[in-house]
Amino acid sequence: MIVELSIVMPCLNEAETLATCIRKAQSYLRRSGISGEIIIGDNGSTDGSQEIAASLDARVVHVPIRGYGAALYGAIEEARGRYCIMADSDDSYDLEHLDGFLVKLREGYDVVMGNRFQGGIQPGAMPWKNRYIGNPILSFIGKLLFRANVGDFHCGIRGFSKSAFQSLDLRTTGMEFASEMVIKAKLKGQKMTEVPTILRPNGRSRPPHLLPYRDGWRHLRFMLMHSPRWLFLYPGTLLMLMGLAGSAWLLPGPRFVHGIGFDVHTLLYCFVAVLLGFQFVAFAVFTKVFAISEGLLPEDPRLNRAFRYITLETGLVAGGLLMALGIGGSVFAVSGWARDSFGPLDAEHMLRIVMPAVFSLTVGVQIVCCSFFLSILGLRRRTS
Repeated sequence: MIVELSIVMPCLNEAETLATCIRKAQSYLRRSGISGEIIIGDNGSTDGSQEIAASLDARVVHVPIRGYGAALYGAIEEARGRYCIMADSDDSYDLEHLDGFLVKLREGYDVVMGNRFQGGIQPGAMPWKNRYIGNPILSFIGKLLFRANVGDFHCGIRGFSKSAFQSLDLRTTGMEFASEMVIKAKLKGQKMTEVPTILRPNGRSRPPHLLPYRDGWRHLRFMLMHSPRWLFLYPGTLLMLMGLAGSAWLLPGPRFVHGIGFDVHTLLYCFVAVLLGFQFVAFAVFTKVFAISEGLLPEDPRLNRAFRYITLETGLVAGGLLMALGIGGSVFAVSGWARDSFGPLDAEHMLRIVMPAVFSLTVGVQIVCCSFFLSILGLRRRTS
C-alpha cells in the first residue's frame, strides 16, 4: 500500500497522553480518507508507552539515542509516507485537524511550519517567559541571521516531504533539532511556509521535558554556530575597520578632541583591535570551511570563487611581505636607538615605529599559519 502521510511523534514516558494523541491522529486519517500511518519514536519509556502505542496499531520505533531530535529522526527515517507531520505526544497540538499542513505540502512546499502566535495560544499552554521573551527573541534572531521568513522557529508541529527531510542531513539529537531543520531548509533553498496552529495546555501531570533556560541557550548557541558571518565575520570586520581608522588617525602624532588627548596608549588599543578583528575573520572562514566539509552547511559558491585567488601561495607571499616589513621596521627602530648610543629614548616617537613593525610581523605570521591551515581543510574537502 502506498502511504501518503506519516504522522510522527517522539515519546519518552507519555502514557498519560499518548493514547489520546494516537486516536486523534487516527480520526484525522479516517475522516480525510488519506492513506497514512502513525509512528512513535520511543526514547526508552519505562511507563508502558510502547505497549499503549502497539495496542492502538501505531508503529513503534525504538530509538536508543536519547533526545528529542534523536527520537524524531529515528522515527522519520522509518516513515514510509511521502509526507511527514511531526507533533509532540503531550496532546498540546490538534492532531484531528491537519488539513492546512497537507494542503501546503501537496502544493509543493518542502517544509510547512505551524505558527502558534497566529493560531492562538490558550491560557496555561505556554509559560509567559517563553511566550513573550524566549520564543519571540529566538525567532527574531533566526530571521535576522538566516533571513528565514518563519515567525515561530520552535513550533513543535510541522510538516515536510520525506525527500526534503533526507536532504537536510540533520545531526543534532536534542531540542535544537527544531532550529536545525529550519536553518538547513533555508540554507538549502527549500520552499517553506507557515500555517496557523492552536497550542493547548498539555495533558500531562508531570513537568515537561523542556528546560527553558538550558534549551533556549542550546537553540541560541546552535544558531550562532551556524552563522559564522554574525558570530565572527561581522564583528571582526567592524573591529578591523575601527582599528585601522584609529591607527591611521593617531600614527602621525597625538590628537585632541574637546581637550581630551589621544596618543600612543590609544594607538596600542587600535592595533590590538585590528589583530583581534583579523582573528575573528579567520575564525569565520575556518568555521565555514569546516562546517561545509562536515555537512553542517551547504556549499557556498562565493567561498569557492574566493578560494580561486586565496591560495596557500598567495597567503605565503602576503604573509612574507608583512613579516619583512615588520622586520625592516624593527631594524630601523634598533638602528635609531644605536645612533643614540642605546641611551634613553623618546618613547612616543619610538613607539610609533615599533608598534606598526610588531603589528606587521604578527599579522604576517598569522596569515602564513592561516594559509597552511586552510590548505589542510581544503585537502579534506577535496578528498571527502
